[in-house]
Amino acid sequence: METKIPPAVTPTSPSSPGLSPVPPPDKVDGFSRRSLRRSRQRRSHSSSQFRYQSNQQELTPLPLLKDAPVSELHDLLCKKLQQCSIVFDFLDCVADLKGKEIKRAALNELVECVATNRGILIEPLYPEIIKMISVNIFRILPPSENPEFDPEEDEPNLEPSWPHLQLVYEFFLRFLESPDFQPSVAKRYIDQKFVLMLLELFDSEDPREREYLKTILHRVYGKFLGLRAYIRKQCNNIFLR
Repeated sequence: METKIPPAVTPTSPSSPGLSPVPPPDKVDGFSRRSLRRSRQRRSHSSSQFRYQSNQQELTPLPLLKDAPVSELHDLLCKKLQQCSIVFDFLDCVADLKGKEIKRAALNELVECVATNRGILIEPLYPEIIKMISVNIFRILPPSENPEFDPEEDEPNLEPSWPHLQLVYEFFLRFLESPDFQPSVAKRYIDQKFVLMLLELFDSEDPREREYLKTILHRVYGKFLGLRAYIRKQCNNIFLR
């Protein structure tokens, strides 16, 4: 028996005007971590705090995308994507404040640019886009303090890097929803391995992240016909074991 993908709900975030909405932390979604835990144990690895790379490169502000000449726009976009591939340590709230703000501003620009400009998503940008998204969202989740975590009853551990992570998810969503999005190009990078790593992120305790993941998974399911059977199979593996 195949698992049907339930209707997607657009995320909401009252504190972030202009972004797709993300529900408050106490709202429960259909992909509960308790369901995921039935099929596999939480990985006992370190938190994503140990993956930050900000000490390797100091960010400096780049020109605004809206002010760039058309002839230089794609080159500047590529540089912004590379800037946004630097990951910061949000467990230290006073570290790299300048770099964090530069990245936050660049992510906001990327979201706005993809949402409002036509013809911007040329083929050479796709690997840079997927690389930036992957570096930010695919990470080792911290071990749960409560192995029997129940999203209906327990207080979740919220993702410290959400100020950046939300914007990365928002950019990913706008990328998938863009009229210029080309599945025939993107399928070279959004493949079965990518989908499997997306599904593993549903083990996050943060309901805001799971809500974005649910919406993005629906978009991927709708855009990539060749991945539909694989997505259904993996959902069966996760929820029916």
